[in-house]
Amino acid sequence: MGAERAINYKSEDFVAVTQELTEGRGVDLILDMVGGDYIQRNISAAAVEGRIVYIAFLGGPKVEVNFAPIMLKRLKLTGSTLRPQSIQAKADIANSLEEKVWPLLNAGTVSPIIDSVFPLEKANEAHKRIDDSAHIGKIMLEVS
Repeated sequence: MGAERAINYKSEDFVAVTQELTEGRGVDLILDMVGGDYIQRNISAAAVEGRIVYIAFLGGPKVEVNFAPIMLKRLKLTGSTLRPQSIQAKADIANSLEEKVWPLLNAGTVSPIIDSVFPLEKANEAHKRIDDSAHIGKIMLEVS
């Protein structure tokens, strides 16, 4: 997939690993969907003038945060979600995806990682697969 190193967050401290891999510089971009106790850890893992983008808060949206490193590193924190956006904004995103991403998918330049595919009738098994957290990639339902 092009990655030089994967970090197993269950058995490794991603802050320590990123600091080691970047020789203490930190990473330029963090895309986070966990939130919770990862928020302060993301700040620690980020490089000076790094960016942290939040797209979900599976671990919760509320935590106590030390803002000093944000200021010292001149970090940019931002977030995005589709739900509150207008129908027009969502249509613009869909059109942009069709124009810029679909050709890459069709050409095979990029492809999603599929863990497993379940027939719609076995949606309960797909949910069990999600809950066991042993998957890598997307779990799909096949609708015929």
